[in-house]
Amino acid sequence: MTSFIIEGGRPLRGAIRPIGNKNAALPMLAACLLTDEAIILHNLPRIGDVHTMMSILGEMGVDIQEQANVVTLCARSLRTASPDPALFSQIRGSLTMMGPLLARFGHFQVKTSAGGDDIGRRRIDTHLQVLTALGAALEHNGKFELRAQGRLRGRDILLDEASVTATENGIMAAALAQGVTILRNAASEPHVQDLCHLLVKMGCAIDGIGSNVLTVHGVDHLHGAEVYISPDFIEVGSFIGMGAITPGELRIVGVVPDHLRMMEMVFVDRLGVRMHLEEAPTAPPNERYTLVVEEEQELRVRPDFGGAVPKIDDAPWPAFPPDLMSIAVVIATQAHGTVIIHEKMYESRLFFVDKLISMGAQIILCDPHRAVVVGPSRLTGQPVTSPDIRAGMALVLAALAADGVTTIGNVQQIDRGYQEIDAKLRALGASVERVE
Repeated sequence: MTSFIIEGGRPLRGAIRPIGNKNAALPMLAACLLTDEAIILHNLPRIGDVHTMMSILGEMGVDIQEQANVVTLCARSLRTASPDPALFSQIRGSLTMMGPLLARFGHFQVKTSAGGDDIGRRRIDTHLQVLTALGAALEHNGKFELRAQGRLRGRDILLDEASVTATENGIMAAALAQGVTILRNAASEPHVQDLCHLLVKMGCAIDGIGSNVLTVHGVDHLHGAEVYISPDFIEVGSFIGMGAITPGELRIVGVVPDHLRMMEMVFVDRLGVRMHLEEAPTAPPNERYTLVVEEEQELRVRPDFGGAVPKIDDAPWPAFPPDLMSIAVVIATQAHGTVIIHEKMYESRLFFVDKLISMGAQIILCDPHRAVVVGPSRLTGQPVTSPDIRAGMALVLAALAADGVTTIGNVQQIDRGYQEIDAKLRALGASVERVE
């Protein structure tokens, strides 16, 4: 097991750049299966889940050429349409291979289920709803298999939930389907938009990008394309949390302002974080905007009208992202006042708060979905273990703000979503040691 040893209380100062969006990278890697021409992805994050996804594709016969943060993939000569089950089960993003394989080869098969964080039940029924509506037949007899007799056909489909990965599977399957597909109640997160822009460059017209109704005009053939993956707004939110609860000014270079609007409403308006946006009009597009988390912070919960205790809850985009709820919890432990955290989407996401309580946080876990946080609390370093990617990063934040030394075990979970985070923190002045 790999651990971080973090000595808290150090000021963080300097500039940091977010990696490419992990949740965009995984389906965009899977999109290479839709064509026999090269797909070139810039700003690909070098993290555990991406390495696993590329290993799955490589085992299937995809030719992969890597250079720094640029990867070229070509699926001209696949050996199989069945992903390696051991690798497939390690990450949730592997599910996004279903749509492309089914659309191009008429067949998808695996002998296991997708993995990912243990944050509660994560159903795949919406994936199956979309793919069977497009013409696939499901078999489940000791293996999970989808088959299509001939080409998939476009349909008008209402998704039973706004699932991100099911939307992505539907978009990619519909891209090679005959006719027009309308996906209603579709997810609209920035990573879904990134995938749509890639498919447009590959030759598939898509109307309604960024909305909850997507119209996909299927084509006979998709060609190669070259795109830049947008910065990971979840990592940006994590950096905001770091800057808010530690001394020093933190500059986050290369953000997309439209991705930050709900974060601003929660972090600034609800929890009192002080930050502002700076623009450099002559800089390259991926460096134009810098978010500055200011040195002087006075975190304070803002009550609702009439003095009522406010609530922070999550929901599909453009609401507050569930992947940032753990960050909001840690910020709230350092803010004056009381706030209710309502995690609506995953019944195990808040279970990590017992580790914050052991460090001194005043948190009441009301049920699997709700917690009351009373702050500010003086945190003290303790040995803890990272249960998943986002909770692991929240523990890193708590350790940076705590008195003394915190040892965080199982940081392989953090590495799945954050690229060399320990080195980045050391460059900002933090005391972080990685122990193998």
